[in-house]
Amino acid sequence: MPEPATTERIRPPMACNRLDLPSRCDICGKARSTRKHQACSRTRQQRKTDEWAEFMANQAAAKQNRPRRYAR
Repeated sequence: MPEPATTERIRPPMACNRLDLPSRCDICGKARSTRKHQACSRTRQQRKTDEWAEFMANQAAAKQNRPRRYAR
């Protein structure tokens, strides 16, 4: 059985818990439940790219600064 290819994450996993999104779209201002928001989602992702990059950099820095439990 082949080993799964490991890739470095660009963004953290989002499916582990419920997303706390408001009922109104922050891009178009309409209710999320009434229509599809694919264009709004793309716009939101582009806006959040810098925030995600900073978040992932902070996570990587924290991981590097953490002492190793079982150093060889």
